[in-house]
Amino acid sequence: MHLKHVKYNYNGGPDGGDGGKGGSIILRGNHNYWTLLHLKYQRHIFAEHGGNGGKEKCHGTDGKDIYVDVPPGTVVYNAETGKFVCDVNYDGQEVVLLKGGRGGLGNFQFRTATNQAPRYAQPGEPMEEMTVILELKLLADVGLVGFPNAGKSTLVSSLSNARPKIANYPFTTMEPSLGIVGYRDGKSFVMADIPGIIEGASEGRGLGLRFLRHIERNSLLLFMVPGDTEDIKHEYEILLNELRQFNPDMLGKHRVLAVTKCDLLDEELIEMLKETLPDDLPVVFISAVTGFGLEELKDVLWRELNSESNKLEVITTTDTLIHRDKDMTRFAQEMAQEGEDEDIEFIDVEDVDMDDIELEDIDE
Repeated sequence: MHLKHVKYNYNGGPDGGDGGKGGSIILRGNHNYWTLLHLKYQRHIFAEHGGNGGKEKCHGTDGKDIYVDVPPGTVVYNAETGKFVCDVNYDGQEVVLLKGGRGGLGNFQFRTATNQAPRYAQPGEPMEEMTVILELKLLADVGLVGFPNAGKSTLVSSLSNARPKIANYPFTTMEPSLGIVGYRDGKSFVMADIPGIIEGASEGRGLGLRFLRHIERNSLLLFMVPGDTEDIKHEYEILLNELRQFNPDMLGKHRVLAVTKCDLLDEELIEMLKETLPDDLPVVFISAVTGFGLEELKDVLWRELNSESNKLEVITTTDTLIHRDKDMTRFAQEMAQEGEDEDIEFIDVEDVDMDDIELEDIDE
């Protein structure tokens, strides 16, 4: 609010300028990032405030927007309620996480014929703040699903140039890795090696609680069961049941079953096993060590990926992905697994009586 008062013009009138808008927090997809590690030590991000308006109708400066680069496949949840906020699916995509407030109008905007010297101005919109959880889910064409030591890492190393750790003990793979599988005529697709799943993974056992979420972002699921297993169909049903309990929507994805380690089997035994396998999905017998069945496997995967009902472009370019709200009862457990020291307590806002809140509590 300002009234112009200069020599020879004592009734100059109002000339207070408008305030500038506040800066926004914008998430931007960047394929050069593969993890969220660069945000581990930058927990608090602030955008600039808008500048104040000045006399002589000077407009305040706009606050600078802050761009936060995240890898594609990042999902954002509200840390207080667990509600899904937004996600970033592809490189270059920009999502406004928090929009800067609009600047207030100066008293120059409120002048009228009957009120030629308004002595008030409009305050700017208050800033917004939010505590969020950033969760990275891999974006891949084919995701490998199987028990530990099912041969997933060996398959990825045989089909692509990826070199995940391979050893003869459970849970060798501790973090997901991606490999680009070459196909005919220069075509290719991305395969994700995901840590092994055990029975009860949907309840938090083993590593499944942390990595089952990555399977949601795969267009096609490749189930892998070793050929020396006593009951291949039973192990497949256990894996399928874990996905069903974690997220029933994943059962709508196309599935392929690969029977691994077939270098230990002869042709007669393979024919016998075919009669006991499920009939509702393609089955391929492979051996990543000898290369047996790998070309047939790539043909089956390519055919399923390019079927009309299972194209990855349909999933990533439209809003057909279904996001569940985050279960905040598991969040404290996940934070403990990540080594966080803070004890975070969540309350239900609907259960709070606003009459019981003192002003001192608000100030604190």
